[in-house]
Amino acid sequence: MSKVIAVFGAGTGLGASVARRFGREGFRVALVARRRERLDALVAQLAADGIEAAGFTADLSRPVEVPALIAGIRERFGRIDAVEYGPFSPGQSFGPATQTDAALLESGLAMFLLTPVEIIRAVLPEWTERGDGAFLLTTGVTAVHPVPGLSGLAPLGAAARNYIHSLHGELAAAGVYAGTLSVGASIARSEMSALIAEAGTTTEYPVVDPDDIAEQYWDMYTKRDRIEQLHPQPQNV
Repeated sequence: MSKVIAVFGAGTGLGASVARRFGREGFRVALVARRRERLDALVAQLAADGIEAAGFTADLSRPVEVPALIAGIRERFGRIDAVEYGPFSPGQSFGPATQTDAALLESGLAMFLLTPVEIIRAVLPEWTERGDGAFLLTTGVTAVHPVPGLSGLAPLGAAARNYIHSLHGELAAAGVYAGTLSVGASIARSEMSALIAEAGTTTEYPVVDPDDIAEQYWDMYTKRDRIEQLHPQPQNV
């Protein structure tokens, strides 16, 4: 039975690129997002490329729904071998730490920290029994390198990053991989980049091709030689 990757927060940017990259290697793809019409369009595009995919609607700000969601994916595909988690929320924003309050952090807590933890809890028994599995978490670079004036929800990314590092240390010997890729750029073809363009907003971050990020994810998945990757790579590295 061919392997399955579940892409959480599947959209027109990175999610689509990850689906295609893993699909080219024979993976079947479970796509998870809020809107059915976007999922159906992406499923059709992948089918045209010869990639088997199915869409699952879900509100990733509701971790209580994760067990049923994972069960639905398993019912359709029979297994889950890898997860890429990188949802987008229209409410995502950056602002000074001095203006960050409990309400702001609480608004993103479930989607950016609690739900990925619940996904891991749901897939881990299967992965540890099989001795293989991979969880790939997408965050922003500010989760790794805090920047004054660009706080907002970044502390949640830092907390999730902390969890992934601990998880990797506990599970690597069992054949289960956990890694995180932190992006310090606007992702081309993504919903976020479309909103930036529509608003006429300028950003100091470069624009990167999601295919390049997906290629790095495939490299991380296959080599499993690092817990963390930054993209673009800092100039002083």
